[in-house]
Amino acid sequence: MSYKQTFLWAVDNFLENNKKQQMIKEAALWIKKGEVIAFPTETVYGLGANALDEQAVRKIFEAKGRPSDNPLIVHIAEAEQLNDLVLQVPSVAKKLIEQFWPGPLTIILKKKEAVAESVTAGLDTVAVRMPDHPVALELLKEAGVPVAAPSANLSGKPSPTNGEHVYHDLKGRIAGILDAGGTGVGVESTVLDCSSDVPVLYRPGGVTVEEIEAIVGQVKIDPSLKSKDEAPLSPGMKYTHYSPNGSLTLVRNRMQIPTLLEEAKSQGKRTGVLTTEENQDFYEADVVVSCGKRSDLATVAHKLYQSLRKFDEEKAEVIFSEIFPSEEMGIAIMNRLEKAAGGNII
Repeated sequence: MSYKQTFLWAVDNFLENNKKQQMIKEAALWIKKGEVIAFPTETVYGLGANALDEQAVRKIFEAKGRPSDNPLIVHIAEAEQLNDLVLQVPSVAKKLIEQFWPGPLTIILKKKEAVAESVTAGLDTVAVRMPDHPVALELLKEAGVPVAAPSANLSGKPSPTNGEHVYHDLKGRIAGILDAGGTGVGVESTVLDCSSDVPVLYRPGGVTVEEIEAIVGQVKIDPSLKSKDEAPLSPGMKYTHYSPNGSLTLVRNRMQIPTLLEEAKSQGKRTGVLTTEENQDFYEADVVVSCGKRSDLATVAHKLYQSLRKFDEEKAEVIFSEIFPSEEMGIAIMNRLEKAAGGNII
């Protein structure tokens, strides 16, 4: 599948409202036609198609090169749309929806047959969220259908946090891009399975475990999040994601990184280091990228993917990264870094 032209609709804050509305309507029309459109959310850019149209959903997988057994998240603009997608909404899910929607929390529930088979990879559950982004919500309302949307990047690459990232990866592979500038959170939504009696966390993200447990009590954690030797409960979590082109290694003791850099340089490799503002002057590498402040992990999450893409832009071949505390937002950051590194930690 290829497109002679990928439309780019720039809907920044300086655009007149009527022009912005017209662009959103045009993008929504492509979704209604069964095509695939990239659009912004508060986490990362999504690649959306009508979640009730099997042929449209398959175009997402084709454009991304995404494995067919990796389920998609369905995005909705109104909580009432859940009635078209799921069999029931348990009380625990209702509490979470009231607290965190719209926002970066995805909830898994038992699905209805109307949901396209490819969305759920044949499972009897569907993942749903309501994004907290004005452009996304307007697009979803205008389209009038639930929209299945994974991140708008080539499968396995860092997720896109601005329209340029999407254009780089998917130009000619999708119908259009609704570009509203940079995203806010920077990492994907938290995924919580509420289809059984006790909620299970499959993916840490923009809503922390601590915030969830403050509302519904203790939740189970997918064992694979604690140990790479455990098989993930969700099929989509078994794949390597977010990886730069160069080899990435996470280093527990950052004082070892200078020695590792010297070894890589002696082999003629172009080196890179992923660090923070507090430590960026400590390293002598070809490419040193600060992804935020260690003292404020929300800034790290916000810049994480664009930092990983920076190494590709600078053609770094061997990359070493500091690690971060595995608590609150740090859990999501480390989850993404471990997947980007393919579990390579020293």
